[in-house]
Amino acid sequence: MQYIGIDLAWSEGSAGKLANESGYALLDERGVIRDAGWVRGIDAVVEWLEATAAPGAVIAVDAPLVVANAEGMRESEREVARRYGRWQVYANASNTSVAWMGGVTLRRRLEHLGYTYLDGSAPASADARSFFECYPYTTIVGMEELGYERERPRYKRLDKSLTAAEGRARRAVEFDELLRRVGALTDAEPPVDLRSHPLTARLLDEPSTAQAAVHKHREDLLDAVLCAWTAAIWHVHGDSRTQVLGATDALDEDGRRPTIIAPARPEQRREAPASPSNVSILHPPAIRSIGSAAFRDAADAHPAGKGRVWAAAEPSADLTVGLVDLTTEGLRSRVDADADLRRALTALRSEVDRLLGW
Repeated sequence: MQYIGIDLAWSEGSAGKLANESGYALLDERGVIRDAGWVRGIDAVVEWLEATAAPGAVIAVDAPLVVANAEGMRESEREVARRYGRWQVYANASNTSVAWMGGVTLRRRLEHLGYTYLDGSAPASADARSFFECYPYTTIVGMEELGYERERPRYKRLDKSLTAAEGRARRAVEFDELLRRVGALTDAEPPVDLRSHPLTARLLDEPSTAQAAVHKHREDLLDAVLCAWTAAIWHVHGDSRTQVLGATDALDEDGRRPTIIAPARPEQRREAPASPSNVSILHPPAIRSIGSAAFRDAADAHPAGKGRVWAAAEPSADLTVGLVDLTTEGLRSRVDADADLRRALTALRSEVDRLLGW
């Protein structure tokens, strides 16, 4: 059995600028990594898959594969925040106006070659080469075997509360700890053995560095392995260990649904209940506690009756939160343009839902 992971560079590059590296990994049913490495550009990814993937292969790709919305976020990305926000896991917004659409290009190329896109509603065919979208962070916090009970590891972006040097040092420590935990999955079900391939074994044997380019190189390879493991988890366990995010999103013009297949703990499967109809329109003290000028301005200007504002003031001794259900174009556009604000809002939504039992 072949389980393939692709950590795809979302930007496709240009004549004047090479695409970033994409990591790849091929895992078998015994957890042996049969191939692993890096390539640049969609052509090289397709070439490697064509030389590697046999009928029955299940491929998990870390990149948006189906994007039909003109603005905002896909439903699957909203659900990442709702179901994994407690672990500080959020997704970037994808829509047709963004420049990084490498995943869509790859999906089109693979479909042209006869590969089958999966949205998680049906199992993979033993006769087809099938692929789906995944998100490694959901695998990291959704698989209890890795032991991240409270928060995701900070092995990618630097912690802005630290100096640059401190942030790079902490990131290296977090990455090495994640590698140690993945390296212990040899007896998991399904298993993965980082020491079974020389390149992935080096991830364990060489300590992480503060040098950004070297760190990214190593990170891309680990993420590819996590994608391959996600393919194995879904194929082996199905709905018992994974969930489909975006299962209610609209189909694109060709009938595809933009979903993410994500490993999940029981508590991450909680369905978001229907919003109460009598939620108050505005609670300025709680809203303003977020600290974003853009959000404060948006909240102050929000006309009653247009969209809903959910708020909870000081539900615990150390927490004052506010939340906006962005149903108006003005608010939505401001949030889409402010990445820090977007992350704050998705975190708040998850926490409010948890605290209020919605």
